[in-house]
Amino acid sequence: MNKKDLLIGFIIGICTSLLGSYLFITFFTQFDISSGIQTIRQNGYLGKIITLGTVLDLAVFGILLKKNKEMMARGVVLAVIVLAISTMFI
Repeated sequence: MNKKDLLIGFIIGICTSLLGSYLFITFFTQFDISSGIQTIRQNGYLGKIITLGTVLDLAVFGILLKKNKEMMARGVVLAVIVLAISTMFI
């Protein structure tokens, strides 16, 4: 059960980061999602956009801790660590 909760938290963390990146691109740039990602990638800012999208994970982490889902919250932290390491290589 613990590994299942950790995996669910990891998936929630990744999906939340993707949602945050999508929201950032749609609200704060004049591009749509497909051309925005291409333009941002060409300019070398994709890692920064992913990092900004990860800010929503903080809220998810707090909500999971309030609901006493510690293993899912650990999965969210693991997702943030994986995304942080991956942005160094993008």
